[in-house]
Amino acid sequence: MGTLKIGELARHSGLSVETLRYYERRGLIPPPDRLPSGYRVFPHSTLKRLAFIKRCKSLGFTLDETLELMQLQLHPEQESVAVKQRVDERINEIEQRINDLQRIQQALRGLSALCDGKGATADCPILAFLEREEPADTSAATPPEPL
Repeated sequence: MGTLKIGELARHSGLSVETLRYYERRGLIPPPDRLPSGYRVFPHSTLKRLAFIKRCKSLGFTLDETLELMQLQLHPEQESVAVKQRVDERINEIEQRINDLQRIQQALRGLSALCDGKGATADCPILAFLEREEPADTSAATPPEPL
């Protein structure tokens, strides 16, 4: 099937050479063989691994989590419960982030409602709210109801 030099691998995978070197340092792709000329050459199977990494990344998995999934993939005899558990953990993290973003969105809408956008910034209720001296806790992010 042949091999690919790092530039060819980058072009076929859509990743940069720097990213490929980083993935190699992190253990996500195996170290390449070297030709007598010093060129790095990767087996074509590395493209499949890079596609796996890209899919994991697109689903929000960290590189460490991706490495864990790849390790699980290397043991096809094991139960798939560990894989499902990783996905379920990702779902829970995403749901938490969505909740946090919705809370922030609600707070920003409340802030926006405080100001009609007219007048000097010295009188801006948004800026007045933001400079209040209160503990930086998430409950303080919700502005008071507009008058």
